Parts: sequence; C-alpha cells; structure tokens
Amino acid sequence: MSAFEKPQIITHIQKSLNYTVFDCKWVPCSAKFVTMGNFARGTGVIQLYEIQQGDLKLLREIEKAKPIKCGTFGATSLQQRYLATGDFAGNLHIWNLEAPEIPVYSVQGHKEIINTIDGVGGLGIGEGAPEIVTGSRDGTVKVWDPRQKDDPVANMEPVQGENKRDCWTVAFGSAYNQEERVVCAGYDNGDIKLFDLRNMSLRWEANIKNGVCSLEFDRKDISMNKLVATSLEGKFHVFDMRTQHPTKGFASVSEKAHKSTVWQVRHLPQNRELFLTAGGAGSLHLWKYEYPIQRSKKDSEGIEMGVAGSVSLLQNVTLSTQPISSLDWSPDKRGLCICSSFDQMVRVLIVTKLNKI
Repeated sequence: MSAFEKPQIITHIQKSLNYTVFDCKWVPCSAKFVTMGNFARGTGVIQLYEIQQGDLKLLREIEKAKPIKCGTFGATSLQQRYLATGDFAGNLHIWNLEAPEIPVYSVQGHKEIINTIDGVGGLGIGEGAPEIVTGSRDGTVKVWDPRQKDDPVANMEPVQGENKRDCWTVAFGSAYNQEERVVCAGYDNGDIKLFDLRNMSLRWEANIKNGVCSLEFDRKDISMNKLVATSLEGKFHVFDMRTQHPTKGFASVSEKAHKSTVWQVRHLPQNRELFLTAGGAGSLHLWKYEYPIQRSKKDSEGIEMGVAGSVSLLQNVTLSTQPISSLDWSPDKRGLCICSSFDQMVRVLIVTKLNKI
C-alpha cells in the first residue's frame, strides 16, 4: 500500500478542558458526544458537546458529587439514549441527559471505584435485556438489569481465600439472541476471564503476564469471533474466539505496539477487521487483522483447535505527550472518532480512506 493509499489520522477539532477527562462516548445517532471526569475540587463532571460547523458547542455541563470514571450508552434503546456511569465511590447511575438532575437508576454497585463499564441491549435483536456490566477495584464484576432494583443479576467475585485483583476492563460479547451473553474481564495481574452468563460459569481463563487495560470483542451482537486484549508494556493480543480447544484455549497472535501502556482498543463499527489502539505516550495506531487461510485445524489427537491470523499496522500518529485514556468511534459515520487524553484535551479525529481497505 503506497503512502497515498494509506489511511490518514487527522485532528479535525481539539478542545482544552478544565478538568481531568477519564472517558468520552458518542451519543448514538447524533453529532453529539459526552466527556466524563473530575474537577480539581474533587467533584465529578459530565459535559455534552455537539459538533457544529467545524467547532464544538457545549450544550450541557452537569456537576456531580463524585468523580466519574467511566460511561456507556450500550444498554439503552435509541429512543432513550440514557448514559450509564460508574464513579469513584462505586455508584452505578443511569442519566437522562435531557433531565440530568436526578438519575433514572441508581445503585451502590461496588465497595470501591468502578474502573470500567459496558452495556448491551437492543442491538437490533428486539429490545433485549438492557444489561450493564461493571468492574471494580474491589475485585468483583457485576451484571445489572436496571429493571430489577438493587441486586446484580450476576456477581463474579474471587473464591474465598483467593487474592482479590483489581478489575480494569470488562466487555460484553456473543449477544446474538435474547439468551446468549458472555462477559470478558481483565485484571491488573494479567488475568483474562470469560464468563458465560447463560450457564453462569467460567468458560475460559488465561494470563497475558501484564495488566489488562482494555478488552473488546470485534462485535457484541454476533457469535464470538475475535477478542483484542491490550496491556501494560506496550503489547496487545488478538484471540480467535471461534474455536476453543479443551486444554490450549483460544489461538492468539500478539504484537508489540506502543512504547508504553496500550490504554484502549476500539474496533471500527463498519469493518470489524480494523481497530485502533491508544498508547501511553499519546499515540494512536490503526491496525488490520488478516484471517489465516484456515481458521481451525486438528491437533495430534484429532481435536479442533483455532489458528491465529496476523495483524498489520496501517497508520500511526502521535497526538499528545500524555496517555490517551479513552477512545470511541462514531457508530454512524465511518472514520469519525473522539479521544481524550491526560493533558485535559478532547479531540475529534477523522480517519480517511477506510472504505478502500
């Protein structure tokens, strides 16, 4: 691929904010996005922005008692577009951004900070259960159904006597009908655990030696296909989730990507073979996954095992001197994405030529 054919990562708009940003998310079916974080005075903040004529217009600023660590729109129908957030005090809140004074749903979900949140529901398969999964420093991963008041519908916690590990990232997957769901969780010691919610069982676990910063399935609403796990020390792993071997687990390929921690991975909604990784030194890398000729083979005993593909770097750019802590593709407009970094900046980016790859 020549330099002229390569995708380019262009900063379209950048805005300096007066608080630490931990997460940013597109509002579905709109040119709006939210940023979340905390003011220096120790309170939390949610801001709603709209892209207007090449600039950002602040539509709403909401200050809350506790710093906000993470958020998702994943569990709501498009009619509602409610934002679910996790905060430093372990609270899970769901907000109607049109009337954000009182949360639509509120629960003290964890004893410590909620590091990570993901939602699934609707997703084109009827309304589905509007489930939310949270992961916390208290070592637990919990699945919530906002229609059921206070208790989680699933609680994955360490066995008695086991050390509790800090859960840094969670992701829903395999939500291709009303019953099937998996949750994948990544921990500070490099553990990855895959929980089958239908059977309430631990389906698979692995350790990638370094703390797991971000996990994402290439699609939530299909039978498991690929999973990317990013970690400290600049590495990420792509697991082929189609074939699980009874002892070897899932086949994977790993890549040394950034010079420092890989904070985030996000797959392009319009093409699941492309994904962005965000690094601790302020860089973004765009990757393409290539499938092998055959995705499975038989081992010496005739048991099916997966075959990993390969990844190639399409483009990279350095945007900041600080870590890029959050990243989100627009679900509606191919190549449009937002990212936030610890220099208190939010950037709207355009990635070109993605339809040609």
